[in-house]
Amino acid sequence: MTRVPEQSPAPDSPMTRPAARGDAEPDLWSVFGQSKAVFAALAGPAHLLEGANPAFSAAIGGEGRLRIGAPLGQLMPELADQGFLELLDQVYRSGRRHVGRDGRVLLGSGPQAREAFFDFTYEPRLDAGGNVTGVWVSGVETTQLKQAQRLTAEHRALLEQIARQAPLHQVLDGMARVIEELSPDEVLVSVLLADADGRHLRHGAAPSLPDFYNRAIDGIATGEGVGSCGTAAHRRQAVIVTDIATDPFWDEFRDLAERARVAACWSTPILARDGSLLGTFAMYHRSPRTPQEADHALARVFADTAALAVERHQAEQGRLAAEAKARAARDDLAFLLETSTALTRSLDHHQVLRRLADSCVPALAPLCAIDIVEAGRVRRVTTAGPTPRDRELLASHTPFHDAADDAVARVLESGLSEVARRVPTGPGPWPDLGVTGYLCVPMADRGRVFGTLTLLTTGEDAFDGRTVALAEELARRAATAAVNARQYTQRVALARDLQAGLLLPEVPAVPGADIAIHYHPAGEGLDIGGDFYDLFPLADGRWAFMVGDVCGRGAIAATTTALVRHTARAVAPLVPGPEAVVDAVNKALLNRPDSHGTGFVTLVYGHLAPAESGLDVTFVRAGHTLPLHITDDGAHPVDAAGSLLGITPSLHLEPHRLTLRPHESLLLYTDGITEARDGDGDLLGEERLAEAVGLERPTAHDVIKAVIGAVHAFSGGQHGDDDQAALVLTATPR
Repeated sequence: MTRVPEQSPAPDSPMTRPAARGDAEPDLWSVFGQSKAVFAALAGPAHLLEGANPAFSAAIGGEGRLRIGAPLGQLMPELADQGFLELLDQVYRSGRRHVGRDGRVLLGSGPQAREAFFDFTYEPRLDAGGNVTGVWVSGVETTQLKQAQRLTAEHRALLEQIARQAPLHQVLDGMARVIEELSPDEVLVSVLLADADGRHLRHGAAPSLPDFYNRAIDGIATGEGVGSCGTAAHRRQAVIVTDIATDPFWDEFRDLAERARVAACWSTPILARDGSLLGTFAMYHRSPRTPQEADHALARVFADTAALAVERHQAEQGRLAAEAKARAARDDLAFLLETSTALTRSLDHHQVLRRLADSCVPALAPLCAIDIVEAGRVRRVTTAGPTPRDRELLASHTPFHDAADDAVARVLESGLSEVARRVPTGPGPWPDLGVTGYLCVPMADRGRVFGTLTLLTTGEDAFDGRTVALAEELARRAATAAVNARQYTQRVALARDLQAGLLLPEVPAVPGADIAIHYHPAGEGLDIGGDFYDLFPLADGRWAFMVGDVCGRGAIAATTTALVRHTARAVAPLVPGPEAVVDAVNKALLNRPDSHGTGFVTLVYGHLAPAESGLDVTFVRAGHTLPLHITDDGAHPVDAAGSLLGITPSLHLEPHRLTLRPHESLLLYTDGITEARDGDGDLLGEERLAEAVGLERPTAHDVIKAVIGAVHAFSGGQHGDDDQAALVLTATPR
């Protein structure tokens, strides 16, 4: 083994140089003496340090660790468990060089320890005879390059997270941890996010700062002198506080910083592309420190990254909010359409209001009550709630029209909606229902308030603008539907009264005859049917009868019906027979004003009188369906020629006379019966009707039942679009 001479470096020598071992060694020292590459000479199997350049000294922690003649393992005990001494042993024993790339090494110990990376070479030192006397150690520290590579990779990962729209808190927390892990000195990172108005900063991420510190600064104001971050946000530029203990910006936060053991804070504003404030990015240090240009660059890079993350998050939140708003609008529209359909489906105004209450619960509120003004008094017409008890409690409360402390009374008076997050004023079952808020909306018809819709909450939820708007729109639509339904009900009643006035209130008793009548209008509503019948007495025990059909429906048809009936009743006692009566009716129709209708009329009009053999019947047919004479051998059409009424002054009428023997009947009917249709669209017709009634002879009512049964069976229970009327005259035994 080569003896290692004792050496001491010259005081102002740039390097610690070993004694020359060959011609090449002085040249090597000349090359590496001032190099930034680390260079050291080790001797013997113990790897005694013979010499090292300043770069080596700086790399291992300074000249304080550099002792010539000491084994490297003693100078740097941290290498023992990292494999580097074993590599030196291999090179010394084998005489073969070893080259390493990006070798990771922990230098120093305790708080001063640092992670470093080197590209290094272990080269055997040879004497003149080719014997290994030691190892040359040379290398280039790649720590900054490695950190830059790792920083670039982590930055790329953050950008990928942002691109795939990872949660903002996850991106910001990851960014803070990357900086903290890759910084050579201990750094604590904090990200604060600005409120929408930019006046306050909220906690975003700070994985290493104490929780009490994060809570304390959460929501701090932005403004001049409000710490590093508040000032940076206010100025829109970086604020560097190198020593918190003496900086006036930290006067109000100095005790807090001392508790958190932070001594310096560099804060950079996070700005959007349009210059608006998004937040702040801050790096805290445990000891006072002034940033280098690399620190400024790092802060700018990650402030920009944070800005990108926040802007993407805000854009995504905006998109989601827009989608939610559009979805809510669609849902609201669907709700309004569905409810409107339900409201207009009923033509009973009380049913309309009940459906309104049912639609509101639970879609808009858990409880609902509807009140209307009738005869100067407020009446609660319906309630809705989750249980019968709730509905009963609500129904038991009756507001007073003139009570100033009652919300219903106030809304009825003002015509304006009233909403509050409290129990309604005035008496009521509010504690039993657990009411916490209310919304009272007026229902009006052409500016006149006639009722209110009251919604009640029972929990923490309050009525927002959307609910108020929906309730007001529902109330408006319901008010219209209720008013229309009320008017319809009134008009239907009027139409029914008018219809009843055009028909017999009851069937009169006719000596020697059994009479039965059937009448069914085509629809239930405002239309007045065009079919009519009548039966009234004449002199000498005779009776007049008629069945007719006016072209059209409604009020004009009603006036024509009235004209026909009243004309017949007026002239029948004055003229000799049915032909004269029908001729008078025709003249009256031709002389009516156009406003009273211009349609034609079909009619069967006749007289009957009791006789020894039954009933003597004389009638004329003016374009109407053929009557059926029901005898022992079936039902037979009775043909009597005659033209329509109301068309021409010249009538061609042929009177027909017959005698109904006991139990024989004459069936008069309108075309709504024979034109009843089955599922295939086929008509019932006269033949099927005749077959159905041909066997029914006992009473007039049995004939009517047969008519109704035939129509029902043929049409499947479906009523057609035309009225149905029938009159049966049956002779009875004397």
